[in-house]
Amino acid sequence: MAGNDDAPPAVSWRGLAKSFGTKVAVADVDLDIPAGSFFGLVGPNGAGKTTTLKMTTGLLRPDRGTAVVDSTDVWRDPVTAKAHMGVLPEELRLFERLTGEELLTYNGLLRGMDPTVVADRSRDLLGVLGLADAARTMVVDYSQGMRKKIALACALLHAPRVLFLDEPFESVDPVSARTIRQVLERYTESGATVIFSSHVMDTVQRVCDRVAVMHAGRLVAAGTVDEVRGGRSLEDAFVALVGASADQSAGLAWLDTSSD
Repeated sequence: MAGNDDAPPAVSWRGLAKSFGTKVAVADVDLDIPAGSFFGLVGPNGAGKTTTLKMTTGLLRPDRGTAVVDSTDVWRDPVTAKAHMGVLPEELRLFERLTGEELLTYNGLLRGMDPTVVADRSRDLLGVLGLADAARTMVVDYSQGMRKKIALACALLHAPRVLFLDEPFESVDPVSARTIRQVLERYTESGATVIFSSHVMDTVQRVCDRVAVMHAGRLVAAGTVDEVRGGRSLEDAFVALVGASADQSAGLAWLDTSSD
């Protein structure tokens, strides 16, 4: 789903800013993300992507500005805002001595969901994500791909309107990555919104309908994927936007063994 421009934005940032000492991590970001969009937030390491997502999901208080999710100000009414969102952080912190099934049950009951609904949805998610055979295996014994998938299942369990994912495909094998992409694409087709950060431009170009590029804490471009890439590949557009040289290897001429 390409987004519903007539509906209120799924996420709205106004003057969002955060510094750590003298280091400016995010500098007065303003952006509306349409409901129903598959939105990619990209940028080099240290660009401010994770800090922005943390401020939007209630994990890090901004120095100034506002983050509104599904028409609710995250920092004025965090309980309501968090009920509307699902979060898969880059650094997974899971209760590893629970089984996958127990972890989903714990998350559902913690949100006050009906136990029967939790059981039914857990079974569905475990099946779709290829974790049914590992449902009674402790999470500590899961591979990295399995951990990403069980964390995604936890984030989806309560059917949130907005899903935030920080590097969801990092350290994930191609089979698991495809499964995750298929689940997320189906999720946005239902009218929900996915917002994720990634370094993999090919993935962003393939699955996202909108994208924003961050550099040094600022938004340097935002729009549809086609608008941002401007007839180039998204990777080429990204390199140009963040001011990187087209060939960073020029100073390594000594690696050329053709003259040996």
